[in-house]
Amino acid sequence: ALAFVRTRHSVGFGGDLSRIELQQQFLSSLMRKLKSNDTLTSPTKMVKLAEAGTDALTVDAKLKSIGKLKDLGLELGKLDTKNLTFATVPVKDNPAEKTPVTVVLKDGPAQQVFDMVKNDVSFTEVKKQEKEKKDKEEAAVAARLEGEKSEPSEVRVRVLNGGASSGSAGRELTYLQNEAGVTKSENAGNAPADIAKTTLEYAPDQADQARALAEILGLTGAAMKPGESVTNSQGLPAMTLTLGKDFKGAGVKLDATSAKAPEDLQKSTADKVECAK
Repeated sequence: ALAFVRTRHSVGFGGDLSRIELQQQFLSSLMRKLKSNDTLTSPTKMVKLAEAGTDALTVDAKLKSIGKLKDLGLELGKLDTKNLTFATVPVKDNPAEKTPVTVVLKDGPAQQVFDMVKNDVSFTEVKKQEKEKKDKEEAAVAARLEGEKSEPSEVRVRVLNGGASSGSAGRELTYLQNEAGVTKSENAGNAPADIAKTTLEYAPDQADQARALAEILGLTGAAMKPGESVTNSQGLPAMTLTLGKDFKGAGVKLDATSAKAPEDLQKSTADKVECAK
């Protein structure tokens, strides 16, 4: 084992970096061995291991006692080996040398590693943490739909066509005013540019209006864009509804999962016996 961890000339590039990889392999193997024979979960075995360690190693003063090494080992015993990572700080050939002999840190990647260590970010659970972050962001977006809602008659909104078929803004306005009760809505013409997804921009103090309109139109939290209000033709603050290329038609819910069957829809279920009338 000692010869293995000291080897460098016969592997890799024949340097210290190659030897580091061998030492990492040795430590990984040692950890698996200690885990497999329950050494790290047995106080008795840990005392013997700590005694051997203090004879062979020079350790920090805080870990100098057998008891502290034993406690450290017992804590390591709780660690899943798949979450134990050995890493080498990213380096590159020293640019100051014509014939590279030494290496220097790769500024960007090396700093990233140091930041991860400093902030206690796991090298093996980055994907999990990214997923948790994404889930948290999605939850925050979904939360835009939660809360009090204004009455439809109190919703002020300007409707723009941002990529829907010609005349969509006018048809949607007719639906909002005549069927949905959003009487304070108005047609604002075409948007400056086409967009793929329909959006509703609103100011913080219009959140209750935004939630009401989102329910009427079947908007998702992602379609709701906290931002600023605009001034309508009456000089009052209003929200901006921009119909994107995903717009399906006046009165059609944009999010199919939020849609409800029309009240006058003719339907029957197979569990009922019905006769023709």
